[in-house]
Amino acid sequence: MAFGINRRELSMWKQQVSAGKVAFLTHYWQDERFPNCYTITKVGCIILPKLIEWGKQYGLDKDWIHPP
Repeated sequence: MAFGINRRELSMWKQQVSAGKVAFLTHYWQDERFPNCYTITKVGCIILPKLIEWGKQYGLDKDWIHPP
């Protein structure tokens, strides 16, 4: 369950993603599978090769990207 963001913040993140920017959105999050985690950061970019290259520098696997 996500909480702690408003519609305006979500809309701004979506606009940045759609504009081809690597955009970040951090919000509070609860999931019983991860009892000691309290926030999550979502990273998005409409240009998938750009997002994949960004993720490589942090050891992120392209298979972890959720399709739009």
